[in-house]
Amino acid sequence: MAGKIKFMIDKIITSKAKGNPTIATCTRTKLILKGIAVDKYTENSPDDVTVLNKITKIAQELDVTL
Repeated sequence: MAGKIKFMIDKIITSKAKGNPTIATCTRTKLILKGIAVDKYTENSPDDVTVLNKITKIAQELDVTL
């Protein structure tokens, strides 16, 4: 299923931000600092198991349920 990485990234950002654009920016920055190139992934990007595992681990650290 292509685009799962993009969906997971968006889910983390929206869950943490809850509508606050400043928190959304901070969460995007955290993902980038943890090695996830947020802008690189689109709905058509192929899913990479390594990146999916990394995002899942980051979501757990940030206390977000995917």
